[in-house]
Amino acid sequence: MGESSSYQVRLVVLGGTGVGKSSIIKRFLFNTFTEKHSPTVEDMHYREFDLGTTTLKVDFLDTAGDMQFPAMRRLSIANAQAFLLVYTIDSKTSFETLKKCFEEIREQRTDFQGVPIIVAGNKLDLASERRELVKEDVAEWVFCELPRLRVKLMECSAKDNVNMKELFRSFLILAKIPFQSESSSLHRRSSAHASSGKAKGPEEGYQKSEPRSRSLIRRVSKKVSKMRENVHSDNETNDCIVS
Repeated sequence: MGESSSYQVRLVVLGGTGVGKSSIIKRFLFNTFTEKHSPTVEDMHYREFDLGTTTLKVDFLDTAGDMQFPAMRRLSIANAQAFLLVYTIDSKTSFETLKKCFEEIREQRTDFQGVPIIVAGNKLDLASERRELVKEDVAEWVFCELPRLRVKLMECSAKDNVNMKELFRSFLILAKIPFQSESSSLHRRSSAHASSGKAKGPEEGYQKSEPRSRSLIRRVSKKVSKMRENVHSDNETNDCIVS
């Protein structure tokens, strides 16, 4: 029999106001959802998960989206072992705010390339005519404009409970935390609760990034290729190369 192991991780959720950061956490932890938006200052939830021979202890830190608490944000970023960056598919402004959140991470964390990051487009439940951002356009930023990161892009709906478990399971893969893949769900070992404990320092030792979605990369590559066809051969090109 293999030896049991334990991991403790602080997952920090960043994004603009009203994008559904709290809704994603509450849907995943409590399977609840409310339409009413209540601005968050900072909420902490704790949960233990049984992953077969591995025990995963997670602090979920839900941050304010209005950028009015820079000191708190800096502390949150400094003490994170993983990030969930949230935007909404019906708001280009929310995506621009997400980019600013990533710039804060890049400025404060010299190890940002080794930290697992999920970029999540929430509100997939909205009617198609309300969509302002297509996944391929966001993928161009993720895969082309950023350096090599340990990152995954997903779309989800906290309201309809779409890709909630898949979103958090992706963190296990990016962080290379062993778990039984045949298990249909993450088995919770204890109830989540608000916590005001002292922040723990970042964990070290993450490995190089996992392979990204090949199908999405191919779509981005095709779009980039079309862009290249419109560039004159004597002009300097700034196109990215997705490999």
